Amino acid sequence: MKTQSLILIGLCVALAACGQHESSAPTPPPAATLVSTDPMTGNPFATPSDLYLQAPPFDRITDASFAPAFDAGMKEQLVEMDQIADRAEPPSFDNTITAMERSGQLLNRASKVFFNLTESNTNDTLDKIQADYAPKLAAHTDAIVLNDKLFARVKSLYDHRETLGLNGESLRVLEQYYRNFARNGALLDAAGQAELRKLNQAQATLTNQFSDQLQKETNAAAIVVDSVAELAGFSDDDIAAAAEAAKARKLEGKWVIPLVNTTVQPAMQSASNRALRERIYQASISRGAHDNAFDNRPLVLKLAKLRYDRARLLGYPEHATYVLEEQMAKTPKAARDILVGMAKPALAAAKRDAARLQKLIDSEQKAVGQPSFKLAPWDWSYYAEKLRKQEFDLDEAQIRPYF
Repeated sequence: MKTQSLILIGLCVALAACGQHESSAPTPPPAATLVSTDPMTGNPFATPSDLYLQAPPFDRITDASFAPAFDAGMKEQLVEMDQIADRAEPPSFDNTITAMERSGQLLNRASKVFFNLTESNTNDTLDKIQADYAPKLAAHTDAIVLNDKLFARVKSLYDHRETLGLNGESLRVLEQYYRNFARNGALLDAAGQAELRKLNQAQATLTNQFSDQLQKETNAAAIVVDSVAELAGFSDDDIAAAAEAAKARKLEGKWVIPLVNTTVQPAMQSASNRALRERIYQASISRGAHDNAFDNRPLVLKLAKLRYDRARLLGYPEHATYVLEEQMAKTPKAARDILVGMAKPALAAAKRDAARLQKLIDSEQKAVGQPSFKLAPWDWSYYAEKLRKQEFDLDEAQIRPYF
């Protein structure tokens, strides 16, 4: 409102000056317009979205929206957490746990959109923001869970949880809050917490680097096809999509099959060109394992060492025990027992399926007067789909759009 008022005053002065053809008094300078220096002015994350179910206003969100929102969001949440920690009244579920649950709304709004975008539709700018903020966000989390006064309130509630009269849901939330603090270093001494902060920031940086390099390697490993004849078996829609993918890479007159984030690629199910299937398979399984800028093998070793050191610092023998403590298996031994128990029947089933697929290959090759070949990993999806069509009249390409 102040800015608008000053603009109106300036306009009035200018119009008055125009109405005086001559004047002995000098014309006053136009009033200056106030320009906000707040980086969150006009930011779409500054307030909750007014769209249905607070859907993000993507028409207003740009790459430049995120960094200011992260900075302001982290600052806002730390203030909120300090206010909770510094309260004079004794801790209660409402003034501690509920208050923590309600904190960080700005950061939450920005983070949800940002990480969904970086997982599905990223670009160089977003990748740079993610690399810059990965260690900052890790440090932000540490600033909360390693806040001694805040943890003291949570621990006091946890220690007296049976006398608080909480319902089952609230009791579960309280227990999870305590475990989250305890499992992330709140019980360590000052030296241990300082070491943990370093490990967490290093791990966040390397984890982000791993994901970034894998994504870039996946993009670079896309299969370029020179002739549409090589795409035999593909649907018209899939061929058109491959042509569009090529155009996006400025490869006019070619077709591109992008890789997805699984070992088995959907295109292998349709491609009747065996050589193309092998190209797709080999490109898929070798991602991150080439001697290039995207080689993730050194990062894997560094991450394994960091995770081991972090687990030991927190009182666990290794990272697997730390992670599985919160999972259904609970222990590495239980997880191994599950896998070992599955291995024998799974192998037997795989051998039965392989024999059926090999029989189909032999039959088809004989029908066209060609020598047969041994079933290979890149053949499995293609012939399994053909077998499904034969036995169940089921075409996954027809039902895929519904999922």
